[in-house]
Order: sequence, then C-alpha cells, then structure tokens
Amino acid sequence: MKIRHVLLMSILTLFFLFYPGSHAYIELFSFNRELFAEQNKSISYTVESFPQVINISLYPVLTAEGTYTVDLESFTPLFEKNTHTHFYPASTTKIITALVAIDVYKLDDVLTVQRVVAEGQKMGLVEGEHITFENLLYGLLVHSGNDAAYVLADNYGGGYDAFVSLMNKKARDLHMHDSFFKNPAGLDDFGQYTSPFDLGLAGRALLNNHVLAKIVSIKSITVSDVDFKYFHKLDNVNKLLGEIPGIGGLKTGYTQDAGENLVTFYKKNKHTFLIIILKSQDRFEDTKHMVSWIDSNIEYIDPD
Repeated sequence: MKIRHVLLMSILTLFFLFYPGSHAYIELFSFNRELFAEQNKSISYTVESFPQVINISLYPVLTAEGTYTVDLESFTPLFEKNTHTHFYPASTTKIITALVAIDVYKLDDVLTVQRVVAEGQKMGLVEGEHITFENLLYGLLVHSGNDAAYVLADNYGGGYDAFVSLMNKKARDLHMHDSFFKNPAGLDDFGQYTSPFDLGLAGRALLNNHVLAKIVSIKSITVSDVDFKYFHKLDNVNKLLGEIPGIGGLKTGYTQDAGENLVTFYKKNKHTFLIIILKSQDRFEDTKHMVSWIDSNIEYIDPD
C-alpha cells in the first residue's frame, strides 16, 4: 500500500511540476513552495505530514482580487490568486511597522506622542502623552491605530524618514520583492504596495516573534499612559477572532483604494495556516470561505 501511495504521489508531483498549461489550481503546486521555504530558513517547523487537496476541482468562492493560503509547517501553498500582483497594503503595513519597532525599542521604553494623526483608525493618543512601547504595540496591532504607528516612527532616533527606510530594509531582508512602504500606518500613498505572497513572508516573521504573536491574538484590552491619566480601550478590528475556533488573529487593513485586506493565522488539528486576502469586497466572508475550504478539502499524508 505504501509503495503504491509513493508511486502515486511521485506521478502527481511530476505532473504538477511540468504541466505545460496555465490551469489556476495546478499553478498552486507548481510555484512558490521552494521559494517560500528558501526565504524563511530562519523559521523552523517540524514537518510530520504534508497537505494534499482532496478535490482539485473544488474552489473556494472569494471576492478578493489577490489571495495566498499556505501550510506553514511544510511551506506548501494551498490556494493562490494574483500572488505577486501589487496591491495597496492598507494597515497590513503595520506588520512590518511592528517588526521594525520591536528591533529598535524595548517593551518598557517610554515614547512621547509628538503629533496626533487624525486620519483613519486611532487608539486615541493625546499629544504630549507618555506611553510605553508595549502599550503602543497593542494599539498598533489590536486596534490598528494609525496614531500608534506614527508615534513609533516619530520617536526613532534617526527620525521618521529613517524609520520608514528601516521598514523597506526589513522588507528586503525578508525577500519581499513585491513590496515598498512610504508610511508606517498603511495610508494610501502612490508607490506604496505589497503582494499576497509578500504578506505571507511578513506574517510568518511576525508569528516567529512570541511577543507579537501573542498581541495579535488578543480580542480586547485597555492600556494607559505611564501616569495613568489617559486610558485607551482597544478592540481587535478582526471580528473573526473569538468567532471561529482556530483563528489566532494577525492583521486587518482597509482603505478606499486598497479595499478590504486581512492576514489570518489559522490552526486546525495541530496544523497551521496563513490566509492572505487582498482587495476583497468582504474580507471576513472570504476568510470564512477559505477556512471552510481548508477544513473540508485538505488532508495530510505521512511522508514515510
């Protein structure tokens, strides 16, 4: 039985690798797995089994213009659409903002609110307020506060522009070749872009940091400044967190030009997945459809 199984998988692998056509589903297995693994050597997972699609003719119905779903342990892409196409990132930008900030600040560092950004989602910071870096991370990743993003950039020793430069250096270090950032919050800016594949790389990097991984899984929290003068109630923008078992959060994003974006960490039967949804008409419904598709159409085989 095992010999027949190995022979069948070998034939299917050769078919997927050398199929000359452009069938959308077969491309899922022809591209990106080796590249995704190569670009994440610093992140280690123990691979005990590999995913396979039960019915390759069964597609999840999505409104998203770009999507990428990957099994984290084996680096296997499960479903993708316009994987390397450029999209406005909106607040998914804050994944990179957080990765840079946690490199340059300590959790108990006290930062000063130098300006209050009025555009978009805010955690309610007050000019002159003194607040820890850790509490700003909650505002950034739980509540998606644009004001928190700008405080992180403004307080960097090299200044705001240098912080944004570090964001692009971080993207290059992660081999995010389809991305460029011009502000830390994800506000629409001509020339700022990312791709579903790149957000997969960024999402993996965030999950590899235990502090950030914990923060993105929090549904709500109240934080204060260091003097307990200002209190900020923060609710996670991701309404699927706590609604669908296995979803551990990650990052939302929305602007008029970007549409609805969502990067989701999903866990099912000890297997972990990243689901990236970009320029969707309903990011939460699209993600629900993808979760349902994973649950019903992905099975695992033992490599032995």
